[in-house]
Amino acid sequence: MTPKLELNAVRKSFGPKKVLNGIDLAIQPGRSLVVIGGSGTGKSVMIKSVLGIVQPDSGSIRIDGEEVTGLRGKNRDAMLRKFGMLFQGGALFDSLKVWENVAFGLVQGRGMNRKDAREIAVEKIRAVGLSPDVGDLLPAELSGGMQKRVGLARAIAASPEIIFFDEPTTGLDPIMADVINDLIVKSVKQLGATALSITHDMASARKIADDVAMIYDGKIIWHGPVGDLDNSGNDYVDQFIHGRAEGPIGRI
Repeated sequence: MTPKLELNAVRKSFGPKKVLNGIDLAIQPGRSLVVIGGSGTGKSVMIKSVLGIVQPDSGSIRIDGEEVTGLRGKNRDAMLRKFGMLFQGGALFDSLKVWENVAFGLVQGRGMNRKDAREIAVEKIRAVGLSPDVGDLLPAELSGGMQKRVGLARAIAASPEIIFFDEPTTGLDPIMADVINDLIVKSVKQLGATALSITHDMASARKIADDVAMIYDGKIIWHGPVGDLDNSGNDYVDQFIHGRAEGPIGRI
């Protein structure tokens, strides 16, 4: 089966610092992969490279078997329509109402009229457990957990084939984090989407992952089913998932 998303030998440096040092990773259609790793290990740069925000120095990135590195103009726009994304900080537009935030990609990216876009936005707002009247509020009027839900509603609004989740539970209390994790699992399954998440939160990783990969020093050092995480046989993985200060990573 052709992977939905595949990275081969992807490298990216910023000056003398090698951030991605030969990333190899593949995600099969409909699977949810969580990439774990410490700060500065290249998780966000990897996602930005897939989206074309950052251009890799070398290597291959394929979506549905087609090379996407270096895409420009209409070809890149068409590729990006396959994606939805939940940003780490929510990244909502302060001056837009909630429903306008959710519908942003439909109106601006796909040229949908506001009436139809609003109907879809309200449907997605309901899907993440919020009442429709929330759609008329501004982001500043929402709690952190509600903002995350709105961010998720926006990520799924255009029924994407691939969804990226960037630290989806950062800043949330454990109960709200679990609510968001449940919503992510539900949303991905309902869409039949392929998901790539990056997180430090091991409870979140265990909840939303089919598979887990660990990035360290710009490389994938372990990749396997989430059920094998506790018996990975990898000292780096073992130190990270248990949050131990001592180990091959050093102090984390």
